[in-house]
Amino acid sequence: MLSREADLVELVDDHGTVTGSATVLDAHESPGLLHRAFSVFLREESGRVLLQQRAAAKTRFPLRWGNTCCGHPRPGEDLTTAAGKRLAEELGVEPVPFTEVGVYVYFAEDPVTGRVEREYDHVLLGAVPAGLEFRPDPAEVARLRWITVDDLLRDVQAAPEAYAPWLGGVTERLASHLLAAPEGPGGR
Repeated sequence: MLSREADLVELVDDHGTVTGSATVLDAHESPGLLHRAFSVFLREESGRVLLQQRAAAKTRFPLRWGNTCCGHPRPGEDLTTAAGKRLAEELGVEPVPFTEVGVYVYFAEDPVTGRVEREYDHVLLGAVPAGLEFRPDPAEVARLRWITVDDLLRDVQAAPEAYAPWLGGVTERLASHLLAAPEGPGGR
C-alpha cells in the first residue's frame, strides 16, 4: 500500500467553502483541520449496502467496519472522480455513477492511533451492476459484508466500538435519502 499521508486534501469551512489545502497527515493530526472527504455506499438491487472492515494497516480506525469505501479528493478534484479511483484502489472495481445523498460534518479521535478525523463528508451512493466482482486490496480491506440499511443503523447503535465513528452519521444521511427517493436504483 502506498502511503497517501503526503497527498494534499482540500480544507473547507463549516459550509464547505474551500479555505486552503494541507497534507493528509497534517489534516489528521490533533486537533485536526476540517477538510473535504467522501463516503461511498454501493447498494445492490435488493437494497443491501456493502461494508468493508478496514485493514489493520489503516492509520485511522483500523479493523473497524466502515462504508464501502471512503477517501479525500485532492484540491479541485471532482468528488465522483476521486471516489471512482478509491473504488478501484480498495476494491478492484471500475467506477460506477454516483448520486450525492447528503453531507455529514463530524469530529472523531482514534483512541488507538491518536489521529483525528475532522471532515466535511459527502455521502455518495452507487448501484452495483449485475455480475460485479470485488477484488479487495488486503492492505486496505480486511473483509467485506452486505447488510440492510435498517440492520446497519441498529448494529451501529448497539455496538459503536465495532464501527468507524462516521458510519452512523453517513448511514443516517443515506437512510433519509432512501425514504425520500422514488422507487428505482437510488430509492427503496
